[in-house]
Amino acid sequence: MKFVMVPGGWQGGWVFDSVAAELRRDGHHVEAVTLSGLELDGPVDVDRPPNLGTHIDQVAEIVDRSDGTPLALCGHSYGGMVIAGVADRLGDRLDQLVFIDAYVPDDGDSCWSLTSDSFRESFIAGVRADGRWVAVPEGLDPRARPHPMPSFVQSIRLGGNPGPALGRTYISGDAWAGSPFVTDRTAARRLGLAGSRDSRRSQHRPPRPVQPRGRSRRAAARLTALADPTG
Repeated sequence: MKFVMVPGGWQGGWVFDSVAAELRRDGHHVEAVTLSGLELDGPVDVDRPPNLGTHIDQVAEIVDRSDGTPLALCGHSYGGMVIAGVADRLGDRLDQLVFIDAYVPDDGDSCWSLTSDSFRESFIAGVRADGRWVAVPEGLDPRARPHPMPSFVQSIRLGGNPGPALGRTYISGDAWAGSPFVTDRTAARRLGLAGSRDSRRSQHRPPRPVQPRGRSRRAAARLTALADPTG
């Protein structure tokens, strides 16, 4: 199976390095995406920050050029917005849609509308310098980069129906006070996705790079199970 992995806010594909290494050791292909504007050497055009639509287009292009290998599209946090938009367009090209502590939008939702008041306040504080880019929150990896504000506020448009053949999986962390996420069970009910694989409450903290032992191995094992039809 091939895993296309979309990071959350401020982060690049590097955040999946440890999980990707575990998956590759198990014989899977991994493409960890760095979304437009989050490149290590800085955005192509600082005066034109990309929006959600740009990020959906970027990942859709990766899916569209896939070679027919079974494909799992995974998104963390803000990445859930992106993979939902891609699946709405290209659901017939995907085998699994995996929300890893991620937003699960309905038509018309945005990261801004789905998040909590405290996170909205942090977005406003972070974008105060130039009105375009949300500054990196304190404590993140040095490779993190300012996140384009338009991608947080643009509403998603979902008009298609990927169909029941597309599996959905929710991988969640521990519950924590002030989480902007609904429970996975509530999300599944709201979207008509009964039978989600994990009904624990999601966790919204910008992820630190996972370590080779422990968490990354557990995450890789959970993802590898998706590729095993007997699991």
